[in-house]
Amino acid sequence: MRRLPIYFLIDVSESMVGDPIEQVQAGMAAIIKELKTDPYALETVYLSIIAFAGKAQKITPLMEIINFYPPKLPIGGGTSLGNALNFLMNDLDASIQKTTYEEKGNWNPIIFLFTDGNPTDDVNSAFDRWNQKYRKAANLIAISLGNNTDTNILGRITDDILLLKNTDEESFSRFFKWITASIKTSSVAVTESNNTGLSLAPVTEGLTKIEPNKQSPAKIDENFAVILAKCQTTKRLYLIKYQKYLSESNYVGMKVLGYKLAGAYPIDNTYFELADDKQSSQTVNTDSLDGFPSCPCCGNQYGFSHCACGNILCTGGEEITTCPWCGSQAKFGFSDGSANITRTRG
Repeated sequence: MRRLPIYFLIDVSESMVGDPIEQVQAGMAAIIKELKTDPYALETVYLSIIAFAGKAQKITPLMEIINFYPPKLPIGGGTSLGNALNFLMNDLDASIQKTTYEEKGNWNPIIFLFTDGNPTDDVNSAFDRWNQKYRKAANLIAISLGNNTDTNILGRITDDILLLKNTDEESFSRFFKWITASIKTSSVAVTESNNTGLSLAPVTEGLTKIEPNKQSPAKIDENFAVILAKCQTTKRLYLIKYQKYLSESNYVGMKVLGYKLAGAYPIDNTYFELADDKQSSQTVNTDSLDGFPSCPCCGNQYGFSHCACGNILCTGGEEITTCPWCGSQAKFGFSDGSANITRTRG
């Protein structure tokens, strides 16, 4: 039986922590539940999920819908889109059945790329490889989750770019219904018309088709400032996420760049499995940060305490604090001035 391979290439970088990753998780479950009731999809569609941050990881291999159950998505460090695209291409080489003289191979795979930020790696060689060998033999649909992605970068690898401007629960729900409808129409198209596989549903409310220019990417996602921290009590990791905003300065007509607290979110050590090997040298000054959280792991009042080792931890009412990063002991208090804090690559 000929298969219609569907890949979900999902950005699980630090900026996705919190509501975005939870909404994608719920959306994937809704897609699978709906497709399991569609006879065309059950006959043709095979699904795979690849998550990427600094590194890429196959979360589920290509499998038929009836045996597919949505997995839990991890969080990692960085947004290495070039690395993710190379991982995808290698998997296409290994998993897609080619047409031979004896039998027809799979229909052209459909890839849904979800991302909410910009690449933090060098994408040029991966983009060249994709455009030269894979672009005409696969259907890549790139979706920007929110306004923070430079869609010009995505325009270098696909003409199908969509913007999901609002990322509230209702908007995500409509978006994943559109994904489901697109998979259904594509499965009908290949079954009845024997076409190449892509038949997108009409763009739904909240989605915008983008016509980008082509330009080079940035090396760090400036739309967010995300800080890696560790709970003093539980030793568990957590991410403190800030989103970029512009505020009025004391000078007429000038804006000041800052970052407003979006939340603090516990994560586990799988973060390092998906983080790239490059150490971030980027910093953000605490004067640019608006709001400081309590610890999401143990509830300590101060979730943004800065140790002399350079790392962030939580502190509470204890007399002496032991840093969970370096093991040193110190008495923490308040100080004047600001500090440059190492941020993740986004």
